[in-house]
Amino acid sequence: MNITLKQCNLEDLHKLQEISYETFNETFKDQNSPESMKAYLEKAFNVKQLEKELSNTSSQFYFVFYSNEVAGYLKINKNDAQTEKMGEESVEIERIYIKKKFQKHGLGKYMITKAIELARKENKKKIWLGVWEKNENAIGFYKKMGFVQTGKHAFYMGDEEQTDFIMSKLLI
Repeated sequence: MNITLKQCNLEDLHKLQEISYETFNETFKDQNSPESMKAYLEKAFNVKQLEKELSNTSSQFYFVFYSNEVAGYLKINKNDAQTEKMGEESVEIERIYIKKKFQKHGLGKYMITKAIELARKENKKKIWLGVWEKNENAIGFYKKMGFVQTGKHAFYMGDEEQTDFIMSKLLI
């Protein structure tokens, strides 16, 4: 198993957009209306938005490679880039997506472990994420990785309000 992680930069913008569309669509298209999916994809993953996120020094994107092929990506936020006010001692995993054909190969565990390593390197005390309340597979995976539900917040898919569970893990 050859798994590697590479930090993304502005040169990776179009590849990031492509994998963002692909993985989000694969993950959520069957549970959401085409209109809501289209609205969300166009808002969250347009070139200007991704360029802004890639340029934010408090956010980092990483491609995960499986046998030298881009298999997914990870986005982590710290400080004021976090989507909820969790303080400077926290790091958020905002996005963790793997292409369907690469799922069940240990990539999710690898990316979570790397995110925790990055957080610890910066002396952060907590890592957290939001996960859709209906994404039972992901919730089960995060629980196995030591995350516990600590709250919830609204997530908008187009105009449709959904609920994300906030799951956290202490790093001390």
